[in-house]
Amino acid sequence: MIGIVGILVIFVMVFGGYLAAGGKLGIIMKALPFEMMMIGGAATGAFLLSNDMGTVKQTARDIAKVFKGPKWKHADYRDLLCLLFELIHLARQNPVAIEEHIEAPADSSIFGKYPKILKDREAVALISDTLRSASMNYDDPHQVEEVLEKRMEANLHHALHSSHALQSVADALPALGIVAAVLGVIKTMASIDQPPEVLGKMIGGALVGTFLGVFLAYGLVGPFANKVKAVVEEDGHFYQLIREVLVANLHNHATNICIEVGRQNTPSHARPDFNDLEESLKAIKQEAA
Repeated sequence: MIGIVGILVIFVMVFGGYLAAGGKLGIIMKALPFEMMMIGGAATGAFLLSNDMGTVKQTARDIAKVFKGPKWKHADYRDLLCLLFELIHLARQNPVAIEEHIEAPADSSIFGKYPKILKDREAVALISDTLRSASMNYDDPHQVEEVLEKRMEANLHHALHSSHALQSVADALPALGIVAAVLGVIKTMASIDQPPEVLGKMIGGALVGTFLGVFLAYGLVGPFANKVKAVVEEDGHFYQLIREVLVANLHNHATNICIEVGRQNTPSHARPDFNDLEESLKAIKQEAA
């Protein structure tokens, strides 16, 4: 919703101010289809030329994040901590029993309680792979933390491809606007024998290209790129929480301490309340009793 509000504010303030100052939309509307064809078409072509099909598809999907916001909400962080509590508690009580849950998460009664997390392949793989490694005696906390850090850095780098691609388009749009404006000037010069009122409209139409390139770059595409980056980075905290809890587990801290380490490392706006989380964990213990 906030994204839609932002777009409306941009258009209302820019074009409202132009009209309030006595400007006329007629010349802009007349030139807009042709300028948009040149600038938008060139920007789209450059985007396709500089990216592979995977990035193109990822960018198309990620644009929705501007309006949807982060995938992981407050309740999801609480659910993740509860999931990790159950898995760690079971792994310490019965190392053999944990195998059925980490080898086949889709059939796991524990993972099944948290369907949103279960649908995220990376979160499930991160949990399962780390617990599996621990069961195979690859449990040096520092080595595991380094491996997880590199894995998450690679995933974040890949997830940010769409933001970088959009930012590249934003950087190119002002120059493409100048290209369209120059073409408009060339067209005007070819009609130099026309009266001033005709030439004025033609020059005004040419300048629409410059305006459109700058407007799209700094008013729409650039902010889209920044928002996608912000959402991707915020969602990355979810996987960092998994790392913090599982590394704390390898340090042989008490299960409750491992979960508290994760809670403390959760972003403040999404961090579960201590008492709320404690109630959820008590319910899990009672269910298991």
